[in-house]
Amino acid sequence: MSYCTECGTRLVPKYLEKEGMIPWCERCQAYRFPTFHAAISTIVYSPDAKKVLLIKQYGRDRNILVAGYINKGEGAEHALAREVMEEMGLRVTACCFNQSEYFEKSNTLMLNFASIVDSYDLGGMTAEVDDAAWYTPAEARKAITHDSLAEKFLLAWLSKREIYDHAFDTCVF
Repeated sequence: MSYCTECGTRLVPKYLEKEGMIPWCERCQAYRFPTFHAAISTIVYSPDAKKVLLIKQYGRDRNILVAGYINKGEGAEHALAREVMEEMGLRVTACCFNQSEYFEKSNTLMLNFASIVDSYDLGGMTAEVDDAAWYTPAEARKAITHDSLAEKFLLAWLSKREIYDHAFDTCVF
């Protein structure tokens, strides 16, 4: 961040105890901590938790996870349920936090979850999604876009499920 988000003045680095060098606005006399976007992505599971949903969007032939930005005033779990409903027409019945990672390309903190939906029916898919299909976890490993953040999240979650068979036991319902 180079300019103050309040007044537009060029920021200068200034030492803040216990924080280090933080951008400082000399005009506002205030530290301006770096800001970023927040978004969710989710590994959507079928109602019986045996299949994983992968989608394609934006005219690309890339299998990815359902994802979307968190709106102001919205919690991550609510954003997850909203995005799955908006894109797929499916109701989330449970979700579990997996892991997070900063995605520099869009200046976004990605919060990844695994979720379970109420139906296998993809008839409610909206125009925001080009294609979607259910995969077994083994098929999903192969079908997910390689060297992507979606793949990293999926593989981390599948590893957890292999180690701990009841990974969904800590989910929010």
